[in-house]
Amino acid sequence: MPAQYSSFRPCTEPRFASGDWGRAALGQHTPMQNGLLAALPPEVYERLLPELEPVPLPLGWIVHRAGAREGYLYFPISGVVSLSQAAGNVKSAEFALTGSEGAIGIASFLGGASTPYQVVVLSAGYAYRLPVDRLKREFEHGAALRQLLLRHTLALVAQTGQIAVCNRHHSLDQQLCRWILSYLDRSPSIELTATHELIAALLGVRREGVTEAAGELQRAGLIHYSRGRIAVLDRPALESRACECYAVIKREYDRLIRPKSIVGDAAAHRNGRRSVRIDEAHAHSALA
Repeated sequence: MPAQYSSFRPCTEPRFASGDWGRAALGQHTPMQNGLLAALPPEVYERLLPELEPVPLPLGWIVHRAGAREGYLYFPISGVVSLSQAAGNVKSAEFALTGSEGAIGIASFLGGASTPYQVVVLSAGYAYRLPVDRLKREFEHGAALRQLLLRHTLALVAQTGQIAVCNRHHSLDQQLCRWILSYLDRSPSIELTATHELIAALLGVRREGVTEAAGELQRAGLIHYSRGRIAVLDRPALESRACECYAVIKREYDRLIRPKSIVGDAAAHRNGRRSVRIDEAHAHSALA
């Protein structure tokens, strides 16, 4: 496991045992709490539903390793995952975040089978996954899912490019604001859990720089940081302090993968597309 994730407990591939608490808790939620699945026409969603397998996303789990073949496409309904690119023997830097708005495993439908980056869970949650062979059969059956996934890929490319620009041209203070806001957009909480060391590794900067930038934001009353927990106290002010990269990325996601922009009113039959928060303490106990 790369150095920046050394504080996470290594996990084997998580599965739900039949009848355990995790599966019962997940039963209160649905695949429709993923933005892409929620945007599918009803007949496509119903066709895929029997093939969607629920899985937990425990903190620190490497969903896809660099170079490994992707056997599943994951549709998160909660939690936050980090996509990071190797930049040496053990170092890597984050180039995108994904949550319930998207999918994990784009190589599975772009024809590459594997990618040079890895995907790690930053905030525990849940997902539904679809086997790659079933995904390919669905592509042969119709265009709705393929169109959604291609739009998601465009949004991911836009995020990657904007983060590269941000890391090159904007201050660490602005980068940290952008990262916190992007993380919270994919979380139902106003808090996130991440050490300065982890954030520094994800941003590809020195830990001391993150400590200084976080201290400035705390003194300005925008956040409160204590023992690896960051609580946002003034989100409008945090957005004002962030560079334009945050707004550009958010606007592209809204434009490309918001349900109404893709399939008209096909998602209108869903109620509560966005999930309520699942208690992470119970999630961790279910995975112990």
